[in-house]
Amino acid sequence: MKQSAGILLFRDPAGRLEVLLVHPGGPFWAKKDAGAWTIPKGASEEGEEPLAAARREFEEETGTRPVGEALPLSPRRQPGGKLVLAWAVRGDLDATAVTSTSFTMEWPPRSGRQQEFPEVDRAGWFVLDEARVKILKGQAPFLDDLQRLVGRPAR
Repeated sequence: MKQSAGILLFRDPAGRLEVLLVHPGGPFWAKKDAGAWTIPKGASEEGEEPLAAARREFEEETGTRPVGEALPLSPRRQPGGKLVLAWAVRGDLDATAVTSTSFTMEWPPRSGRQQEFPEVDRAGWFVLDEARVKILKGQAPFLDDLQRLVGRPAR
């Protein structure tokens, strides 16, 4: 079974709960917005503890290492079958300054040319109502978990 681990970074400036979401890089996602954003996450390496994997993946996709208490969220099976383990961490970062590792793929398809793309092409802070529109459908329940944990209205 495929499994990923991720961090849902949150902050609450002026009592307004916001979450950090990232937009996947590469040509498939380039023109997609609503329903395309995700929490920073990725696969665990063999023998790697899931929370350690979540912190490593967050750093690879944003350039920032999340620190602070990690509050476990309910694991969620995604529509494609993958299980995502996630933790909420209170923190802050400049979403306009994220830097991501990259991946290589053949593009355009069947061209024989390899091109490099960032894993994440941008990040943003969203209030929960806005985040529910942006996030992948299978990850939206993480937002509900967070809201219950911190007891804040969505606003």
